Amino acid sequence: MTIHSMTGYAALERDLGSARITLELKSVNGRFLDLNFRCAEELRFLEMPLREKLSAAIGRGKLDCRLYLQPNSGAVPQLAPNFALVTQLGNLDAEIRGVLTAAAPLSVADVLRWPSVLTAEAITQERLQTECFALFDAVLGEFLASRAREGARLADVLRERASRMRAEVAKVEPMVPTAIADYTERLATKLREAVANLDEDRIRQEIGIFATKIDVAEELARLITHLTEIERVLAKGGAVGKRLDFVTQELNREANTLASKSVSAAVTEIALELKLLIEQVREQVQNLE
Repeated sequence: MTIHSMTGYAALERDLGSARITLELKSVNGRFLDLNFRCAEELRFLEMPLREKLSAAIGRGKLDCRLYLQPNSGAVPQLAPNFALVTQLGNLDAEIRGVLTAAAPLSVADVLRWPSVLTAEAITQERLQTECFALFDAVLGEFLASRAREGARLADVLRERASRMRAEVAKVEPMVPTAIADYTERLATKLREAVANLDEDRIRQEIGIFATKIDVAEELARLITHLTEIERVLAKGGAVGKRLDFVTQELNREANTLASKSVSAAVTEIALELKLLIEQVREQVQNLE
């Protein structure tokens, strides 16, 4: 399934002759679907069906939809006679001349000059609906495509960061035995100097307790598990944002524990690098649907 970013934009317009319709969709990241709809009064009757279409197609994000109907300034209006009014004028003309026999009959020019006899041909609601829905389908297709392209780029970034973190974690495991051995030697020397009669069994006991405290095998295993989960979620696709946000929190928790248990400058440096990469992942995840 495709991974979508919550950031997207698309806009198109449709020429209706005497007017044109413009539809614009743009979105940024948000925790839920926040739909802000603005349209011309002549198109207000289309707001609810278009809201339903957007809600069905988009899961998350702060989404702005703008729908305008504007007259074409250069268009020649298509005039049509108001035949009901023409008929009424003809009847009145006949009645008046029946009383005023010397009155001249109305000419065609007189009738056409009469207010409201000639009106510009209006665009029916049925046509507006048909044209708007066709325009909406085209704009929505472009909008989703833009979110998909951005989502694919973000997914590539996340995979690269996960690969780098996996490489950093792999460096830690061979460092731990050396760090424990170095610390063990220093601790044994200090204990012997501090307590002259301290036996070797007590030294080994203290070293065992210390080794348990700084053992990071469990943290390393969980880090690898979480990185594998990121790769699995990205491969599956779909709405991955919330899931990956949770995984990054868990990654950060393990990186903090790794740093707190470190007795080596090299391990501490790796833990800090992991935290930096995790923060970069978290920032990108915030933009995924």
